[in-house]
Amino acid sequence: MKWASAISEQPDLDGALAECAASIGGQLGEPPQLAVAFVSPHYQPGYDRVGPRLGELLGAEHTFGCSGGGIIGAGMEVEQRPALSVTAAVLPGVDIEAFHLEGERLPDLDAGPNAWQELLGVSEAQEPQFVLLADPFSFPVQNLIMGLDFAFPRSAKIGGLASGAQRPGDNALFLDGQVHDVGAVGLALHGNIMVDTVVAQGCRPIGEAMRITSSRRNVLAELDGHPPMAVLQNLYRSLTERDRQLMGHSLFLGVVMDELLDNPTQGDFLIRNVVGMDQRTGSLAIGEMLKEGQLVQFHLRDADTSAQDLTFVLERYATENRENEVPGALLFSCLGRGQYLYGRPNHDTDIFREKLGAVPLGGFFCNGEIGPVGGTTFLHGYTSSFGLFRSRV
Repeated sequence: MKWASAISEQPDLDGALAECAASIGGQLGEPPQLAVAFVSPHYQPGYDRVGPRLGELLGAEHTFGCSGGGIIGAGMEVEQRPALSVTAAVLPGVDIEAFHLEGERLPDLDAGPNAWQELLGVSEAQEPQFVLLADPFSFPVQNLIMGLDFAFPRSAKIGGLASGAQRPGDNALFLDGQVHDVGAVGLALHGNIMVDTVVAQGCRPIGEAMRITSSRRNVLAELDGHPPMAVLQNLYRSLTERDRQLMGHSLFLGVVMDELLDNPTQGDFLIRNVVGMDQRTGSLAIGEMLKEGQLVQFHLRDADTSAQDLTFVLERYATENRENEVPGALLFSCLGRGQYLYGRPNHDTDIFREKLGAVPLGGFFCNGEIGPVGGTTFLHGYTSSFGLFRSRV
């Protein structure tokens, strides 16, 4: 398995494609099975040429990708400027099923696994690894990832929502020489391939983990028998002045999704917004359905905590996977990260390189990021979601 990644900031689309293709060809030395392109909206008039030209220039069997409000390639992040990245792979022993979906074609949520397997042309026994891209204006991505988790519980699912458009119909999804402005596109890769996932949600825990003792749908009514606002008031008194300020505008709830996990650490939580407070009852409204017995912990987010979280989860992956060579990776990062959050370019890609080395890395800044927490796949915000590709054997 060989991967390569390139990025171009040439203002002309054909020039950018040619520059990336020349770099990819030099790195791989042979036609790739897969070429993944992410394209900034500055090239929108030429979206329909991206897939066909990549096929011609690289001889790729499959082309895939989307538009992005910021572009990542060759370990660089380019925002607010024209950019095009291509990340390509030679994948011996790997088969790829490519698909384009529209919302009305999805099976009902009560349909059996066979309906999803027939739709995508792969079976659960093949253990496919999924890469997913969707248009946020036109596609119910939550239904898709719920269905895939149900039908393919052992499979990784990673990806993001296309960005760069201000109105419906202006995003682009690239698949095998075609361009789509609605729906979702995906790859099901199976055979000698695994996709490891690392999801950095940009938060750090404060206080202690507690059990939900009363909740109604997304309303958190009691933690260990106490109103959550009373818990927050006690917690506030123990915080530093900086964390007290963060609590006023960057407070989140982390929910442990693995019911067997009693001692969660950073990275084990699904991070969700605190969307409302009821002063009368002391309850909180959370951007996630809750259930009694779940373990939760409050979290804070800012640039420093986001950097610490990313460093932590990548270090943990590197430590736990020392024996696994990672030939290539894709990064799906939130539009709210990057220079907007950190005040400098290449923040996440620099940490990735520091922890995992010079792995070819491409991706884009998304309108929402797809990745697993505790064995379940979710749609995130303010997250960097990495897919790390390696051979199965």
